[in-house]
Amino acid sequence: MVANALRQKVLDSARAYYDATHLPQPFVPGETWVSTSAATLGPEELDSLVSAALDLWFTAGPRVRQCERTLAAVTGREHATLVNSGSSANLLALAALMSKEIGRRRLRPGDEVMTVAAGFPTTVNPIIQNRLMPVFLDIGMPTYNVDVAQLEAGLGDKTRAIILSHALGNPFDVDAVTAFAKRHDLWLIEDCCDAMGSTYRGKPVGGFGCMATYSFYPAHHMTMGEGGAVTTDSPLLARLVRSFRDWGRHCTCEAGKASACGKRFGWQLGRLPFGYDHKYTYSEIGYNLKPTELQAAVGIAQFEKLDGFHAARRRHFAQLHKGLEDMQDVFVLPEATPGSDPSWFGFLLCLRRDKPLDRRGVVEWLAARRIDTRLFFGGNLLRQPAYEEVAHRVVGDLPTTDCVMNRAFWLGVHPSLTKEMLDYVVCMLHELYGR
Repeated sequence: MVANALRQKVLDSARAYYDATHLPQPFVPGETWVSTSAATLGPEELDSLVSAALDLWFTAGPRVRQCERTLAAVTGREHATLVNSGSSANLLALAALMSKEIGRRRLRPGDEVMTVAAGFPTTVNPIIQNRLMPVFLDIGMPTYNVDVAQLEAGLGDKTRAIILSHALGNPFDVDAVTAFAKRHDLWLIEDCCDAMGSTYRGKPVGGFGCMATYSFYPAHHMTMGEGGAVTTDSPLLARLVRSFRDWGRHCTCEAGKASACGKRFGWQLGRLPFGYDHKYTYSEIGYNLKPTELQAAVGIAQFEKLDGFHAARRRHFAQLHKGLEDMQDVFVLPEATPGSDPSWFGFLLCLRRDKPLDRRGVVEWLAARRIDTRLFFGGNLLRQPAYEEVAHRVVGDLPTTDCVMNRAFWLGVHPSLTKEMLDYVVCMLHELYGR
């Protein structure tokens, strides 16, 4: 009873601290930053986080398992594996496809994986890190997803897989990509790190490939501070992802448990002696990419707010689109892929070529008025210094990718923004062009 009372006192104090320090402040145009991204956190997240800390169990445990069950339900997949970041999720998804347990369809060093050059590095880096060959395709405008007309041109004798992100929450042409993958017996991984909650023909993205990946970085649709996940319907792929996440060990017991299989000292694997401890038997060259209970505690509170987050993103995107419709002679406005309903990550604007101001001039003018912007991640990754010596293939000259690299930027639509803030953004863009 004393412990319960002390616990409640700590939680009450944490709530009082939140109210004293973290309540939203009034928006002051020209003084308050209108950010491109922000975690939307309330007293519920702090309460859940402090409660988890008081338990003094920090490595993956019951809260992580609860998040995995919830995520599987939300995304419509059978299995979800929580990891420490979205970058790790992509790394593990590709690593799992290289396991010898996959059989004849396993990926091998030197095999090709199709992707786009316009995007964030962590969609591409796992291809390189797993000793595979990236094949870069261009994107289309104004959806900013893969140009599906290039898929056949990008196919080679060693092409075995595709990994694509749903750009800024906007689904790629799932019908065309999945038909192509099926026709050529290719693995498809959906990078949903920017697209949680988006749908294609009424089905959540992440449900079309063999696996999907998610990120819970503060900028994304929900946050755990850091964190990510891999989802799949395949028991084999789920087990392999978990193995690679957990040092590559063969045992599937959760932390703090042993002998769920009933024969911890009854296995014969590799050239180990019979009965070697199953918890210390390794079947893959793995990592330690587990999440923590503290991350999961934040995630549990965020899942309760997820529908509201998606509604806010869609509402904010619609407000910006309506407010800037009369500026289509200046900007190419973003459009949803036909058949999709995005939970938008950002509002991408691309300057038309005949305008006197360049992109740098526009974003600096906005920054001076406390309006934050972001570029389209890495632009053309092949022009980034990190990729100068990376072996790859590329289809064509990537003209749209280069155009976006040079002329595009995006504005925020995250839930913490207000109608007043977005009205200010629209007003300032009109003022910039004398409208």
